[in-house]
Amino acid sequence: MSVITLTTDLGLTDFYVSVIKGAIYNELPEAKIVDISHEIEPFNLLQAGFILKNSYHSFPQKSVHIIGVDTEHDINTQPLAISANEHFFVGPDNGIFSLIFDKIPDEIVTMENVGQDTDIVTFPTKDLYVKGACHLLRGGELSVLGNSVKSYRESKLMQPIAQPSLIQGNVLYVDRYGNVITNVTRQLFNDTGKGRKFEVTFGRSDVIDQVFDSYNAVPPGERLCLFSSSGYLEIAINKGNASGLLGFSVGDTIRIEFR
Repeated sequence: MSVITLTTDLGLTDFYVSVIKGAIYNELPEAKIVDISHEIEPFNLLQAGFILKNSYHSFPQKSVHIIGVDTEHDINTQPLAISANEHFFVGPDNGIFSLIFDKIPDEIVTMENVGQDTDIVTFPTKDLYVKGACHLLRGGELSVLGNSVKSYRESKLMQPIAQPSLIQGNVLYVDRYGNVITNVTRQLFNDTGKGRKFEVTFGRSDVIDQVFDSYNAVPPGERLCLFSSSGYLEIAINKGNASGLLGFSVGDTIRIEFR
């Protein structure tokens, strides 16, 4: 049996996550629930998109992924159910899906046909997304949930800018080790650089001019660049905290100049 995964910004201190899981078990007692993360920073779509994009492929096909981040329900933020890459996704049309998928999936539906227990939706993840997700996990058709649409809201968040000899990128994510992951992909780096020498510059005067294959390619305490398992350019310190020691925050700019 496939699983339901949960990715939310609800944290683990309050009762909200347990309420969602209780609602799932009431709908589908045999469900298998996996927590991807509940420690997304409140309303941080960039962080949620990065985490889910790099994790959902590891789950069995036909798994259903509930996204409960920045879920405020209004006329401009409709709930969507999506089929993509042999997986299902249920969540708000707030820009999050454009951060997960590189192209618009073939099947997207609104969820106006999902029955609610109340006319007031104050907790969409429990009141709407759970019902849609359990329907899909039972093998129900996507089309039953609502009307087909061709697109979803595009996020206006950071995208790298590429010129013939320059890539300007941003810090996309900082993991718990302090490794700094940028929004520059290996493909963009290779397509722009074409094998040329380069310098990665950040901060006031920091420069790295080589990409390594592993953290241990440099001595402990030394800075390095490498492409992480997610395929993005990463700035790190072997056995150290690059974000803290080099002063990186999400959104900061990096430049890669080719010559």
